[in-house]
Amino acid sequence: MKKLLLLFFVACSLNAVAQNAMKIHQKAILVDTHNDIISNELITHLDPGKLQSTGNFDLVRAKEGGLDAQVFSIWCGEQYGIGAAYAFANREIDSLDAFIARYPDRITLVHNSKELKKAVRKKKLAAMIGVEGGHMIEDRLDYIDSLAKRGMCYLTLTWNNSTSWASSARDETNRRSSLGHVGLTDFGKQVVHHLNDLGVMVDLSHPGEQTFYDVLATTNKPVIASHSCAYALDPNQRNLKDDQLKALAKNGGVVFVNFYSSFLDSTYSKKSSRFLREHRTAMDSLMKIYNDHDLANIKLNEIYRTESDELRPPLSLLIKHIDYIAKLIGTDHVGIGSDFDGAESYPLGMNDVRDYPKITEELLKIGYTKKDINKILGGNFIRVLKANTGK
Repeated sequence: MKKLLLLFFVACSLNAVAQNAMKIHQKAILVDTHNDIISNELITHLDPGKLQSTGNFDLVRAKEGGLDAQVFSIWCGEQYGIGAAYAFANREIDSLDAFIARYPDRITLVHNSKELKKAVRKKKLAAMIGVEGGHMIEDRLDYIDSLAKRGMCYLTLTWNNSTSWASSARDETNRRSSLGHVGLTDFGKQVVHHLNDLGVMVDLSHPGEQTFYDVLATTNKPVIASHSCAYALDPNQRNLKDDQLKALAKNGGVVFVNFYSSFLDSTYSKKSSRFLREHRTAMDSLMKIYNDHDLANIKLNEIYRTESDELRPPLSLLIKHIDYIAKLIGTDHVGIGSDFDGAESYPLGMNDVRDYPKITEELLKIGYTKKDINKILGGNFIRVLKANTGK
């Protein structure tokens, strides 16, 4: 009887935590700083305004998960160079604009924190634009002006590929000695100053460590890392080391934690490589269909869901990265940057945008206050956005 009573009280306690978490989650402004659905939409032609059985995002599931603001990634790979990358970026923004125009009562483009809060009051998803890769400005400051006018709220200075003016994390790690320069060039510093003047946030999620510190020595506004994790927990080149995190906090910036398994779990990469080798024939077939490695990999993991689920880390590891960063540099400097629709694997339990409330619940369980959770879910993004735009 005592065991039954104990189980009853435990169940009641867990239920109370879940209910409290949902109340906090629903009242908070939830911002996700990185989602790749627009890049995928150009290939799949699926409508993210309608409930989808594939992928991680659509407006129906976003509403269910309490998502209030989404920064949509505008991205193209390094194969798009001078004369092609900027045009492709605009093509993706055209796609986002068309998506918003189809559902004006449910989603709206916003440019600053004031417009974001207005959209939330009107119960619309606040859409923002993040340009992921400095190669899309094609070494031209006037292209920054044009992208900013179209709604660019941040520019990720590099993707995995370096530009002529900034070195990437991948290149600084793997071929540093062969780079023409490491860090920011004089033109790179002009880019940072120009972004500051326009109120566009500088994103340091993909740039290398030298570029990271050169930016902090140059910028006069708080910066962000739109989708990165803690290097101390997973020494991936895309994650930030403790000294970087501390420097970012000193700048007043925010790191938005990525959900991608490879940036959370140091064992995932080897397991994933083995999975790809075992399904190479299927992967080759999917590449012929999609002509995009990331999307083909996502589809491969969907086809072999039982196997791919065995590779995924637990949800607790995502929470551990958030908690580690918050404890190291404070809850004012951490947020959410899922990378949904941009990767093939996320922690168990984080399947799509409906699952954001699980983060709130887990943070509440380990002692985070309502105030701190509100900061992590969206308050910190709103602060750093306002610090850049002035409104």
